[in-house]
Amino acid sequence: MVEKLEDILTRFGNKIASAGDLDKAGQGARPRLLPERHPNRDFFVADILDWALKDDRASMEHPFFSLAKTPDLKERHYERNGNRITITPSIKGLATIWDKDILIYAISQLIEALNQGRPISRTVRLTAYDFLVVTNRSTGGRAYDLLAAAFDRLKGTVIKTDIHTNGLRQREGFNLIDRWKIIERNPANSRMVAIELTLSEWLYNAVIGREVLTLNRKYFQLDGGLERRLYELSRKHCGNQTCWVIGMELLHKKSGSSGSVREFRRQVKGIAKADLLPDYHLRYEPDNDAVSFHTKDP
Repeated sequence: MVEKLEDILTRFGNKIASAGDLDKAGQGARPRLLPERHPNRDFFVADILDWALKDDRASMEHPFFSLAKTPDLKERHYERNGNRITITPSIKGLATIWDKDILIYAISQLIEALNQGRPISRTVRLTAYDFLVVTNRSTGGRAYDLLAAAFDRLKGTVIKTDIHTNGLRQREGFNLIDRWKIIERNPANSRMVAIELTLSEWLYNAVIGREVLTLNRKYFQLDGGLERRLYELSRKHCGNQTCWVIGMELLHKKSGSSGSVREFRRQVKGIAKADLLPDYHLRYEPDNDAVSFHTKDP
């Protein structure tokens, strides 16, 4: 069978992105926005796009996810303002910031159900094709394989923390998702059609407590892991304020980057110059080695 051109281009692009990743190769890829891959959508997917895109505040604040597109097998330890976090990867690597799209999609679905007065539970059903379209991904065959790998990393990554959600604070360890399974396959090619996943109680508590923030949908067009992480941090800390300023070393720590501060500084300068983050401008302040974030719409 002849391989689809879209699959070939997707695989080739993934190899380029992995080779250029800051944390694994020592040099950051040039910041860019991905094209909108699905400008013409069917009615149901268009309906999903009417949802407000939601992310939980705790994972926006703390560095739970790898920013690399190649496997990250190193255990991480983070402490800030009394919060202690240990993130332990599985043999398949730490869950990545692109894997987090699955959680964002599930959280958005649950919050929309709450807004409509419908009952919710920790178990969420999603359609693979709809997820790929909404998160601006290819819908070729390889995309489904990558999605299955993302579920494995989310299930395998263990978080130990005492960060409270919905008023509950306790030291606990949990996986980012408790379980996942394919509940329907395409009879023609055996690709996953529908999937069920069960969120951790910790994340579900954040949902029912509405400890979430709205994201710009252009977030899914950000290609680089660090660009995505900087947008999360600016959305969490700057919000609707005019400006948020943070020192470079602290920003490096909060980002979760495993590169050196020197390389991190260089890449942040490149991101500031490209000015591609949705909603916020980023500026490097050389006098005090700090970064300032400013809202684009005052």
